[in-house]
Amino acid sequence: AGYGWTGRGIAMRARGMGARVVVTEVDSVKAIEASMDGFEVLPMRSAVREADFIVSATGCKDIVTAAHFPAMKDGVVLANAGHFDNEISKADLAKAAKSKRRVREFVDEYTLPGGKRANLVAEGRLVNITAGQGHPVEIMDMSFAIQAVSAGYLAQNASRLQPRVYPVPPALDLKVARLKLRSMGIRIDHLTKA
Repeated sequence: AGYGWTGRGIAMRARGMGARVVVTEVDSVKAIEASMDGFEVLPMRSAVREADFIVSATGCKDIVTAAHFPAMKDGVVLANAGHFDNEISKADLAKAAKSKRRVREFVDEYTLPGGKRANLVAEGRLVNITAGQGHPVEIMDMSFAIQAVSAGYLAQNASRLQPRVYPVPPALDLKVARLKLRSMGIRIDHLTKA
C-alpha cells in the first residue's frame, strides 16, 4: 500500500526477488507512476484477496482495517513500513480475532472468524526498526552528512535567510553525493564543454 519513495522501493525489491506485486494507492499521479513502472494497481479491497503479504508504506492511518479481513487469504502476513503504528488497525484486528498467539519472534498470529489466520509482524510498528536492523549505515552516513553540511550552510548564511523552512540547496546534495561516491571508490563521467 502506497507508492511513495518507501513503497516504490519495496515494490521494486519484491519484484526483483520474483514476487508478483500489486500496488494500492489513493494518489492518481503515484498510481499512474506505479502502472508505468510495470506494476498492477488495484484498490485495497481487491488487492487483499490475492495478497500473501500486505506491506503498508503510506504514512496514513487505517490502511488495513476490519473491512479487509474477510477477504484476506489464510496466512497473510501484515507489515508496516510507513510511519507510526496505526497503518494496520491493531484495534480492529484484536477485536475481530478469536485468538492471538506469538508464533515466532516479532510475529503474532491472529485467528479470525472462519479460521483464517493473519500474521502481524512487529506488532504493526515500523518493521525495519522493530524487527530488522534499522537503517543501513550507508544511508545514515549520508543523512548525517547532509544534516552537517546544511547546518554549516545555515550558519554561514544566517544573515540573509528569512525564518522559514528551506529545501537543501542542490549544491549541498551534489557535494555529499560526490563525497559518498569517492568513499565507495565509484567514478563517474563528467560533461565536457561542447
